[in-house]
Amino acid sequence: MSDDYDNSSKMSFKLAMVPVLFLIGALIIALQVYEADPHIPLIMATIVAAGISVKVGYKWDAIEKGIIDSIQSSMQAILILLIIGMLIGTWILAGVVPTMIYYGLKILSPSIFLVASTILASIVALSTGSSWTTAGTVGIALVGIGEGLGIPLPIVAGAIISGAYAGDKMSPLSDTTNLAPAMAGSNLFEHVKHMMYTTGPSYLISLILYGIIGMKYSGSVSNVDTINTILQGLSNQFTISPILFIAPIIVILLVVLKVPAIPGLLGGVFAGGILAVAFQGANLGDIINAAHYGFESTTGVQAVDDLLTRGGLDSMMWTVSLIVVALSFGGVMEKTGMLYAIAEKILTVANTTGSLILSTILTGIGVNLVTGDQYLALVITGKMYKDVYDERDLAARNLSRALEDSATLTSPLVPWNTCGAFMHNTLGINPLMYAPFAFVNILNPIISVIYGYTGITIDKKDENKQENDNKVIA
Repeated sequence: MSDDYDNSSKMSFKLAMVPVLFLIGALIIALQVYEADPHIPLIMATIVAAGISVKVGYKWDAIEKGIIDSIQSSMQAILILLIIGMLIGTWILAGVVPTMIYYGLKILSPSIFLVASTILASIVALSTGSSWTTAGTVGIALVGIGEGLGIPLPIVAGAIISGAYAGDKMSPLSDTTNLAPAMAGSNLFEHVKHMMYTTGPSYLISLILYGIIGMKYSGSVSNVDTINTILQGLSNQFTISPILFIAPIIVILLVVLKVPAIPGLLGGVFAGGILAVAFQGANLGDIINAAHYGFESTTGVQAVDDLLTRGGLDSMMWTVSLIVVALSFGGVMEKTGMLYAIAEKILTVANTTGSLILSTILTGIGVNLVTGDQYLALVITGKMYKDVYDERDLAARNLSRALEDSATLTSPLVPWNTCGAFMHNTLGINPLMYAPFAFVNILNPIISVIYGYTGITIDKKDENKQENDNKVIA
């Protein structure tokens, strides 16, 4: 155990649970009763944790250092989030994201509607880094088409959720995809690569299941008016061209060449700016505004405008502020040995790698259930298990993958979670009804646990030296 825990014997499990229980209660009241954001409850819980720590003998200087060290450990992720906001804004201005969506919509076919819906949702989420934007735009169109085909809404919603969260989870543009490796001490691109081992099989199995279910509706005729409206809105506002795929190709090539995340994503921003001038007639002022404040779509087609009015550095500030306050809470819990006291209690039954992965998955799901927020599930679970994975000589990307397999993917299945509530309001169906058909979200945690017990794709630290080298370079 590191020097941070020299005084951990002063902190009992019961005392350590006080700020956690306080946080749970405060979050339930704030999120569910007042529909407020989780920031203030986190700050209040941090105060409670700090107060208990001072009471048992910790000095404020040590507590403050824990907070600062915790925030500093995730500065790379915060910088990446800011750059991603800039990238999204410039890619929309350049027509890169609209082109991805345009050609994605073209693949729809009545005979493979569920499969195509899953693929389309994953393409949009992968290109935007947002499952919410996917569900709130293309998802709404898919719900309407599904109703026209006579496909039950729970199945349609399940396919949309599966695709949206598979794409979001694998997108370097996603805030959760950046937050998970930051909490685990992993590297963004190594994290994404490692997730392919669990996301790939669950995605393929889901497509097979949707294909089997969709065969029942293969003789239906689709009303494509909504899709045509979106396609027309996109083509009216942007020059659509396959050449615009060069921007994501550049980023992919940089990933393959193992360029660190920050310069790699900045390369994508510059590519977006150049393409915006070449294909959309944008000027320098347009590029600066899109990078800073995001892109504002004014087609008059609500579905298109809702989809494309996003991005910009400013759009990431809510997430950044949440990360800072959550890390403050985690910093106090970690520095004063509270997280260690809780983890030590849990780990009394997690003696093997398999049981450790299972404990991580169940903790991520549990925090999602009790706090109603996927960000908190990622932060709290990551902070709780980070040192344990390190002590057991397990590569950090094992933890970051388990965090996403649990915290990210189960969040839309919980009705009172912010993600579940958003999907309920957007798609018009309770998460408990579509949950049995959200195959990716169900299968992913199960596959992750199986890997843990069998040792498949579970890397030791010495197998992951390049990950640590990349972190130093970044």
